[in-house]
Amino acid sequence: MKNTMEIKEQLKELEEKVNLGLKEAYRKMAEFKKKNNSPLIVSRNGKVIAVPSNEILPTTISKNEPV
Repeated sequence: MKNTMEIKEQLKELEEKVNLGLKEAYRKMAEFKKKNNSPLIVSRNGKVIAVPSNEILPTTISKNEPV
């Protein structure tokens, strides 16, 4: 039976892998949108907007990630 510390460590590792996967997916999406000159559709302040491909950032920083 695994102790609490082992479970927490496994969850931390899983969280890191998921975050890396999400960042890679965003990077690929941004690259695709720029290559095809396609806007990115997002929600800002409750409104749906189209971000022009030339304004799409190549990477993103999550709100709870240190800069």
